[in-house]
Amino acid sequence: MGFVRRQLVTAALTANAIRPLPGFRAGIPAFFAGWVTGELAPHVLGLTVADAAAHATGRRRDARGLALAALTSAGLLHLIRQSRQAVTHAEEALVEGLGVDYVEQLDAKPTPADLATPWRRLANPFAFGRAARRAGVEVHRDIPFAPYGRRGMLDIYTSEVTPASGAPVLLQVHGGGWTIGTKDQQGLPLMQHLAAKGWVCVAINYRLAPRDPWPAQIVDVKAAIAWVKENIAAWGGDPGYLAITGGSAGGHLAALAAVTPNAPEFQPGFESADTSVQAAVPYYGVYDWAGATGLRSAELMRDKFLAPRVVRRRFADAPRLFEEASPLLRVTPDDPDFFVIHGAQDTLVDPGQARAFVEALRATSKRTVVYAELPGAQHAFDIFPSIRSQHLVRATDRFLTWHWNVWRRERSDGLQGGGSLSS
Repeated sequence: MGFVRRQLVTAALTANAIRPLPGFRAGIPAFFAGWVTGELAPHVLGLTVADAAAHATGRRRDARGLALAALTSAGLLHLIRQSRQAVTHAEEALVEGLGVDYVEQLDAKPTPADLATPWRRLANPFAFGRAARRAGVEVHRDIPFAPYGRRGMLDIYTSEVTPASGAPVLLQVHGGGWTIGTKDQQGLPLMQHLAAKGWVCVAINYRLAPRDPWPAQIVDVKAAIAWVKENIAAWGGDPGYLAITGGSAGGHLAALAAVTPNAPEFQPGFESADTSVQAAVPYYGVYDWAGATGLRSAELMRDKFLAPRVVRRRFADAPRLFEEASPLLRVTPDDPDFFVIHGAQDTLVDPGQARAFVEALRATSKRTVVYAELPGAQHAFDIFPSIRSQHLVRATDRFLTWHWNVWRRERSDGLQGGGSLSS
């Protein structure tokens, strides 16, 4: 491919990352093109500048290609600036939701280094194994929690600093449209970061549609929660404290699990098990399976994908099934604390779903609700370490550390007072 064509392709990818192609049908290609370009903007910028410099020193210079390279570079610099602003947007969301003094409940106030862009970690964003070894993180793989072969297995992340007992626990639920994905593909930056600080992190598989239609997926998440509460003490975890996270379909499952503790319709055969969680951090989740928001994008997702591929039933024939699967419609006053995160440029899941879910939580729940909507962020922005994802990993760490410390203090006060602490 010639220089001009390379620059045309890069310019088109950059333009789509800045302003994705609209529409339901264009959402998937717009996501793939924009996600990679946006999160790897520093790398794409380096390649673009190097390509232009090499061409400029040659004999046959093409002014059109050099002009495109200049425009593309300006666009990539805009994307980089936007990504770096994620730290500000996340911190403002935490202050708004938790109060300006929330940092007093952290182990230590964030330093300028904590809020800075970790450029060295971004040089090779796909070196997950090397980063884990450097942080002293150990992964205990393929532990069965349900009788479904590999789909019923989980991994546990610990580190050299994990205590012998009493560590906070995070459950990670992978995404993939309820039809694809595995436990070792998503949430790695967050789990490695928290495990290196002493958390016990658990990543699960679950049965996938269409082979196993809904509600098999949430049943498996509930089974994993019950397993963690019964068994995690053997890895140093506190069975009384469990936070849950996940992205996309995993964000939906995490949110739904959080707002439906001990729901018998999702716990066949283990109805008496405790499946409550203490906090939830869904990333770019799907909250409206039933189309209750009136968003056209939610209705299209329901009718064109969820019904034929995941539920295997039409909405008109089983509306209650879709309504029961919608976190938006399951909000109660007793829901746990939430930190909801979504990208403003998400072309797969309309951020309007997140806004509606947060509005319902804030109107109903007695607990804390934090919402960060990130300008310029596409779907799945946290899959690998990038400028934006690293800032959100640290923001999630601050939220969960705040929550863990407050929860421990409240539990201690409750025990000293002779009372009991609700989840």
